[in-house]
Amino acid sequence: MNDYYSWMKVLHILAVISWMAGLFYLPRLFVYHTENKVKSDLISVFRVMERRLLKAIMRPAATVALISGVLLIYLGSWDQAMPPWLWLKLLLVAIMFAFHGLLEVHTARFRNGRESRPGRYFRIINEVPTLLLIGIVILVIIKPF
Repeated sequence: MNDYYSWMKVLHILAVISWMAGLFYLPRLFVYHTENKVKSDLISVFRVMERRLLKAIMRPAATVALISGVLLIYLGSWDQAMPPWLWLKLLLVAIMFAFHGLLEVHTARFRNGRESRPGRYFRIINEVPTLLLIGIVILVIIKPF
């Protein structure tokens, strides 16, 4: 069973890294998209990049991260009495999924030409996954409580 747990942990870490890459990059694409609204040739390129990033990397990676995370909880017997640090980590992960959902909404708004937020907004929200990731890593490694 320990061997399955280790391989599942490898899969989970790889999926999270892939997902995080998208969560870091998509808001940056939104900044460029917003700041180049008058350049129609660039706008079509940004729409393709945003769609492909979501469909080919972020959605599959988030799905694998979620499934492998649930299996890690099961294989590690955490489902019986989860410590407080793990509950807090799961809360931060839920916020990360909500953030992913927000990026999905913004992508649809850009695709439909209805996004009106300024580049500054996207620069600010670009920091959200970093803060969440820092909290999650601290909880997983240090297990403060």
